Parts: sequence; structure tokens; C-alpha cells
Amino acid sequence: MTEPFLIGEAMTGGYGSADILHDCTISVEQGQIAVIVGPNGAGKSTAMKAVFGMLPLRKGRVMLDGRDITALSPQARVAAGMGFVPQTSNVFTSMSVRENLEMGAFLREDDFEKTISQVYDLFPILREKAKQPAGELSGGQRQQVAVGRALMTQPKVLMLDEPTAGVSPIVMDELFDRILEVAATGIAILMVEQNAKQALNIADRGFVLVQGQNRFTDTGEALLADPEVRKSFLGG
Repeated sequence: MTEPFLIGEAMTGGYGSADILHDCTISVEQGQIAVIVGPNGAGKSTAMKAVFGMLPLRKGRVMLDGRDITALSPQARVAAGMGFVPQTSNVFTSMSVRENLEMGAFLREDDFEKTISQVYDLFPILREKAKQPAGELSGGQRQQVAVGRALMTQPKVLMLDEPTAGVSPIVMDELFDRILEVAATGIAILMVEQNAKQALNIADRGFVLVQGQNRFTDTGEALLADPEVRKSFLGG
């Protein structure tokens, strides 16, 4: 059996001496969407940070496209093909939309105008507001800037921590539509999401974490249909 394109395998680790993750495994394939859900304090964002190298592992490993990247720094993981969008403080508020996107291309030495055009095609509002400071945008528009900036690195994997936090249901649906479009280009999407039911609706794979451990792992469709998952984590 071949390994997933990205896998954080049997991850155990935390902050200081306390482990938050306990033998946790998260994975995603190219062109697919994997969603990490679970109650508050379940270790969802911690699992994401561990995969991205922001949290040292005591046990386990992270593999990307067959390469062991467990020892790499977050910066080196970006160079290896990973993009990460944190939940908060994810735009440069005093910079224009265009300047934010240019910041995403800091590792590139080629002409990135084509990628900027692709980001504008994906998020047309950003083309309209290209010269406007990102700090003046709505919450949903800022998220589009943050995702667009991550796409400027031409990632193989895009990691999103709570991309719909604080946005309206209409904006959430629009963001999820854009995320589906990104996945359709062949990029692997790994995201943590509080809106579990809606996220599992678009997920190829779902991971339900409880106290830093995998409680359920299945397709998004199967998890939505599972009576125990529905009762315990999706409000019935």
C-alpha cells in the first residue's frame, strides 16, 4: 500500500512536558480535502502545527511525497511545498492586497505575475481591491488574501487553520467553494474547522480528534452518516 502524499504519522507531542497529541495520525492525498474536527481542546490546531513543524514531536514522523520532513523547520517545509494559513494575524494589515500577495512570493526567483493572475481569477474581489490596505477588508476578504498569499508559494499542500472563523454563513459557503476549486487544481488541502458538518460535506477524508487522539477516521460522507459521530460531534 502506498503512503499518502502527506502524513503526520503516530504523532505524540505537546508544549513543555505535557503531551497534547497521543499517537495521532493525519493524512491527505493530492487534489483531496482532509478536515480535522472535534470538540474544543481536542488538539486540532496542535495536530496541524505538528504537521507544519511548529511543534516538536516526541514520537512519530511527518512524510511529504515520500520524503521524511520531520526534522525540517516550518520555513524549510514551505520551500518543500507546504503552505500554511494561521487562524489569526494572517495578513499584513498596513500593506495593500497586492503587496500581501507579493510577500507570499518571497522564496521565488521566477516571474510570479501569472500566479497573481491565478489568485485574482480565484478571488475576483482581490483584483478589485488590489491597491487597498488589507486591514480595511472584511473578515471574509482578509481570509481570501491570506489563502491567496499562501498560494503564491505554489504549494503542493495548503494547510488552513479555521478558515471560516468569524465569517457569516454566506461567506463560509463561498470560501468552501473556493477551497474546492483549489483542490481541483491538484493541491492537497488539510484544514481544521469548527463548522464540522459543513466541512465534512466537502471533505474527502475526515479526522475526528478527542483529547489528541483519533476517535474516528473515515470519508467525510461516512462520518456524516455515522450515528455516533452525528450525536456526539455534529449536534444530532
